[in-house]
Amino acid sequence: MTDFARLYGRAPELAADAPGRVNLIGEHTDYNGGFVLPLAIPQRTRVELARRGDRTVRAWSAQVSEETPDQAPETYELGTEAPGRGWLDYVQGVTSELQRAGHEIGGVDLRIDSAVPLGSGLSSSAALEVALLRALREAFALELDDVRLALLGQKAENNLVGAPVGVMDQMAASLADTRTALFLDTRNLRFERVPLPETAELAVIDSGIEHRHATGGYRERRQQCEQAAELLGVGQLRELYATDLPRIARLPEPLNRRARHVVTENGRVLAAVQALRRGDLPLLGKLLDAGHRSLAEDFEVSLPEIDQLAKFARQQDGVYGARLTGGGFGGAVVVLAQKGKARDAAEWAVAHYSDETGKDGKVLVPEEPAED
Repeated sequence: MTDFARLYGRAPELAADAPGRVNLIGEHTDYNGGFVLPLAIPQRTRVELARRGDRTVRAWSAQVSEETPDQAPETYELGTEAPGRGWLDYVQGVTSELQRAGHEIGGVDLRIDSAVPLGSGLSSSAALEVALLRALREAFALELDDVRLALLGQKAENNLVGAPVGVMDQMAASLADTRTALFLDTRNLRFERVPLPETAELAVIDSGIEHRHATGGYRERRQQCEQAAELLGVGQLRELYATDLPRIARLPEPLNRRARHVVTENGRVLAAVQALRRGDLPLLGKLLDAGHRSLAEDFEVSLPEIDQLAKFARQQDGVYGARLTGGGFGGAVVVLAQKGKARDAAEWAVAHYSDETGKDGKVLVPEEPAED
């Protein structure tokens, strides 16, 4: 008997999944209409689904059950979605937005399981939203392309969950893969897939410090960007360029530094795309390092522990660069290395990071080789 059958007394009709993502470069630019460059990670979220004959949604999470083994499925009725129920808000947000957009869905039984680490800046929430939307699209024959699906996932998180995220995470979960960077213009949603050079390898290290988008500094940084744009007379900071940096410098603190980060980060994304196309990994590494400094000094979303983790990674042979990835205030570090050297460099960095900070870091990518 499957785990789904033990929960609901029947087999699932279908299953769908979606990956987490690592952002190579382009942080806090998406909600400013700018450029981003994410890739998918191997870890994925899986949703099993069976339709019901009523309007009841029952949802069960394997991750929540690790803490409460006897957890029963959470339940609500379509049309009654309301915030305040923790992880279930992501499910409620999706069904609420589908109905608001005019899509006909019915009740479902859901089993959710995820290998995407929670709170690591790798978009576990977007992976859940996109996996669930894919399952519902198939179950109810919804006319949704992959871009529209991503936009609905973003609205679910913005509205019912209350996290003011941009569209990068959901677009990456819907469109990205693990060897091709998704070069995305978040203002018009045009995208291009740019392959990683065969000589390149990425490592992703979880710092062990959890972050959240729905509260605290992330929301404040977005508000500061909007204030800076208003003072500069533009709709979004995307409309500014390096030539605008002198007048950006005249903004009050800290708005000047927030805007400077967004403008220079957009430039770094464009330069990173060109470096990828040329296979110029040393330049790409320098751009990652510069992006980290900007996140730490101008945007102030890094932490001393994250700075240390990136520093240790950079010290290893074969590493071109390393930076905080994700919204910040915790999360993960992405490392660009020569092929075959990423995991050893990341493991060395984790060992020294743990000794230095007492935090439990973990190498997530590359995944540990399976034993023979």
